[in-house]
Amino acid sequence: MFYSIIAFLSLLIITLIYYCIKFAMIIINMQNVIEESLDIIDQKYFNLNKILETPLFYNNNEIKSVIEEIKETRDILLYIANQLVNNEEDIDDEPEDD
Repeated sequence: MFYSIIAFLSLLIITLIYYCIKFAMIIINMQNVIEESLDIIDQKYFNLNKILETPLFYNNNEIKSVIEEIKETRDILLYIANQLVNNEEDIDDEPEDD
């Protein structure tokens, strides 16, 4: 009876350790993906800013609407990057229970 309880608890601990490691690896991979995405967003934001700094010499409504869409896309990229960074900072700033 005593050995069966120890065997059951050992099996339970091994299972728990397996899933803890598995979920930790998922979280680490997700963090790496977010960091890479932020780098890409930063690069695209920089490129869009360079494009928008170019003077517009053509007075066509379609071109103006495309420029407005590019500006909105730039602003949305900045918003997304800020939200990702803010959420990551909130997680880092949470007090740990000791």
